[in-house]
Amino acid sequence: MKIAISGTYSTGKTTLTEALSIATQVPRTQARTMREILPDAVPGKTLEQCNPAELLNLGLSRLSERVVNEERCGNKFFSDGSCLHEWVYGAARLETGINPNDSDLVLAIKRLMGKPYLSVHRGYIDAFGNVAKRHAKKTYTKFVHLPIEFDLVADGHRPVSERFRQLSNDLLLSTVKELNIPYITVGGDLRNRLITIAEHFNLPIYVDVDEAIEMAVKKVKTEAIAIENYRLSILSPQKA
Repeated sequence: MKIAISGTYSTGKTTLTEALSIATQVPRTQARTMREILPDAVPGKTLEQCNPAELLNLGLSRLSERVVNEERCGNKFFSDGSCLHEWVYGAARLETGINPNDSDLVLAIKRLMGKPYLSVHRGYIDAFGNVAKRHAKKTYTKFVHLPIEFDLVADGHRPVSERFRQLSNDLLLSTVKELNIPYITVGGDLRNRLITIAEHFNLPIYVDVDEAIEMAVKKVKTEAIAIENYRLSILSPQKA
């Protein structure tokens, strides 16, 4: 049972997979976020400052890390996201621009300047997608898709727009269908999602659901603070 908990930015994947793992004792796997990988892969830059080659570097780094972590978990896990996410986010940025929060004028200028290279970038992204799709097809037993129900988290680290979120949501879902991987869509609050998924897969609950959620929320917040502190510690010497 290799279950990918899928959904675009700010759909609650991380907290849900943490709570699921605590409650059901099924291992959880993930790859580090782009923000975590950034200081090592592209030192001194934010995501918004990365060019297409650097974003591809980040995506490939994240994909390779995800594959290794999945292998370590064996034949049973909940995955926070899937290998499709790294490709989908790159493909969506081809449509919305590298920084989807740019104004329409800035986006238009950047698209005009980048037009001669668009076919090359698309070729790389398509090749990346072929690799990700093959891995998804042979790896995941089922997808659990989380629809866009929550507002984008305003933490300053998600350089995406609502259009980007919708595009990536639609591409994730259409790709899962294209690959004929079984999936269910699960909405509602965190508690409802956890119970629905556990019941769907006939998983026993070893830790009280509310307690598992409380523990997961606390862990995710603590890790987010640690990630940000590390990022700032890396940037400080570079700015000095």
